[in-house]
Amino acid sequence: MMNTDQPTTLIDRFNRRVDYVRMSVTDRCDFRCVYCMAEEMTFLPREQILSLEEIAFIARAFVELGVSKIRLTGGEPLIRRNAIDLFQQLGRLPGLKELNLTSNGSQLPRLAQPLVDAGTTRINISLDTLDADKFKELTRTGDLHKVLAGIDAAIAAGFQRVKLNAVILKGRNDDEILDLVAFAIDKGVDITFIEEMPLGDISEHDRALSFCSSDEILAMIEARYSVTASTSSTPGPSRYYQVSGQTTRIGFISPHSHNFCDSCNRVRVTVEGRLLLCLGNEHSVDLRQVIRSYPGDMVRLKQAIIDSLDIKPERHHFDLSDDVQIVRFMNTTGG
Repeated sequence: MMNTDQPTTLIDRFNRRVDYVRMSVTDRCDFRCVYCMAEEMTFLPREQILSLEEIAFIARAFVELGVSKIRLTGGEPLIRRNAIDLFQQLGRLPGLKELNLTSNGSQLPRLAQPLVDAGTTRINISLDTLDADKFKELTRTGDLHKVLAGIDAAIAAGFQRVKLNAVILKGRNDDEILDLVAFAIDKGVDITFIEEMPLGDISEHDRALSFCSSDEILAMIEARYSVTASTSSTPGPSRYYQVSGQTTRIGFISPHSHNFCDSCNRVRVTVEGRLLLCLGNEHSVDLRQVIRSYPGDMVRLKQAIIDSLDIKPERHHFDLSDDVQIVRFMNTTGG
């Protein structure tokens, strides 16, 4: 019998409250970043992906279960047709405090203002290099000048916070760490440096040889800038440092060197409706099957979400060996 007396908060077996959901809008992207996907990708057929209405329905279920923060991701979420309609729907959800976005920036010159108008609060924009040729090499298809214009458009549109995300790879862009920090300070935005996550089987580079730890990056930054550990918290796993005399904060996401699983408050929903309980494990529940077998049944959907927390693992176990532990690429996971 379905439990109609459902809790209004999500608590897992390790007493961690889940109040943050990252939802993928599409597995497709107009870039082919070397750490995110293979150069030749096979994307999901249309019938396998959630409709925008289905994504909104699942989002509503999470909010009614106490989730206060939703981040829409991809692939590149803004290349999906009518994506702004989804932002508008979610922006009206009672109880949702933050509607955030992760983007590669390519579509922001035309969509930054509509996103803010729809209620989007924060935006993360990927920027791994300030060199146009290197940008083309890392993204395979991207145009740096379009992304820089997108960053300016996001700043002008008035998001509550604009943050840059940079994945640093030794021998590829580790020589630009200080340049990226200077760029963020000049623009008055935050920047987070991310250790590469071992998702998907790639042949383009050796992850162990290209790995650059957060501690190495911080040491380089401290040699030039005065920074202090920040006490401010965010919905995500970043550890932040405040740059003295500046508004810019420098963050670090360190799945290898500083495991953050003990405070994990997040789950992910892929674009095919798979609820991932952990980025670094395959524990999941098929929400697409639930909503398509029982259309409009909010009680049943919420019960499936509640029950899923029983399989949320205590932690991930990333390593840099050649053995691929997680075969799904980041674009199918949701960034």
